[in-house]
Amino acid sequence: MTTPVIKRAAAPAARPDPQDHGTERARHGRLLVRVFGRQPIGIALTAPYAVFIGAIFAFPLGFAVWMSFHDYFFTAPRVSVPHPFVGFTNYKAALSDPDVLNSFVHVGVFLIINVPLTVVLSLGLAAALNQAIVGRTFFRVAYYVPYVTASVAVVGVWLFLFNSGGLVNTLLGPLAPSPSWLVNSFWAMPTIAIFVTWKQLGFFILLYLAALQNVPKELYESAATDGAGKWRSFTAVTIPGVRPATGLVVLLAIVTGANLFTEPYLLTSGGGPDKASTSPVLLMYQKGIEQGRPDVAAAIGVVLVIVVLVIALIGRRFTEGEK
Repeated sequence: MTTPVIKRAAAPAARPDPQDHGTERARHGRLLVRVFGRQPIGIALTAPYAVFIGAIFAFPLGFAVWMSFHDYFFTAPRVSVPHPFVGFTNYKAALSDPDVLNSFVHVGVFLIINVPLTVVLSLGLAAALNQAIVGRTFFRVAYYVPYVTASVAVVGVWLFLFNSGGLVNTLLGPLAPSPSWLVNSFWAMPTIAIFVTWKQLGFFILLYLAALQNVPKELYESAATDGAGKWRSFTAVTIPGVRPATGLVVLLAIVTGANLFTEPYLLTSGGGPDKASTSPVLLMYQKGIEQGRPDVAAAIGVVLVIVVLVIALIGRRFTEGEK
């Protein structure tokens, strides 16, 4: 006798939960925003320049890293010579050189003066030029002219102002330093920092003017309703409202300081007096081109890139409050 087989009805397939689809779409949307940002069109607009920067800077940076780990020297064209791997020898040579260490100290002095001065002056002047004042267009153009003027031309003006018989010393009289600013070991780098601040000021003012346009007017009206004065509105509304622009200004000022070359080369005759205004980039030029040690110069450049990245990350944390 056979046992009857009891057939069970197949369980109906589980229906998809619309809430799960909604959660998945939201997760997918957050991923897209994280990768492409809230305005993906911005990536399309900046892509050509990003590709250009990558092609121009990626290969030299990679080649510099390779060169810093090899015994490299310049040869005549079409002459092939071996470049043996030497490890960290070039880095040891660079970091044990007092001139290299002093050049980083000089850039530190430059950044301590230039970065705060750039942020304070450009933000203050941008806030003033954002108001309906008489001659606003003239002042905007006047501040921007040094930025677009050739460095050699504006350096000539500063040499006239700060030499021993220049206008600045004439106005200061007995208070003027001796020897004069650009031939004084103590004042040479601060003078260069002030010069770069003045020359770059117009560009940073434009950045802040663009940022000020995005600060909601309602916030100023609310502050005024609460009895806040102009200074209180500036500190409570304007400064927080332009915080992203401040982060950008700090980053660009740091990069400018790291690339310091033209100003000490022209203002202090190549890092003088007594190497008091030598920058790492200027020293790279001297080591690589004048002294024929491109491998050591490449090691200095790699160290400089790492230092700039660390300083930029610290500056971004302070200005944008990232954790």
